[in-house]
Amino acid sequence: MQVLVRDNNVEQALKVLKRRMQREGIFREMKARRAYEKPSERKTREKAEAVRRARKAARKLAQREGLIAAPKRAAGRMGGPGQRPSAAAE
Repeated sequence: MQVLVRDNNVEQALKVLKRRMQREGIFREMKARRAYEKPSERKTREKAEAVRRARKAARKLAQREGLIAAPKRAAGRMGGPGQRPSAAAE
């Protein structure tokens, strides 16, 4: 994995690197490899992950088809409608 450092901005490059590693699942894999995992534990974990993925896919499909309502979005996190104007904006 390679990240370019622009204008000697190492902090920004580190942020980009961490984001990419998070997306690739490297941190999760490093945590899993810290200790030995018995084959039976691995099998049960993988089975649970598969069930979780299947449920998530079924839920997304049902939402797309309109069978269940989509989750409500948190309004106002980024100053959207319904937010009181701040003192600086008045």
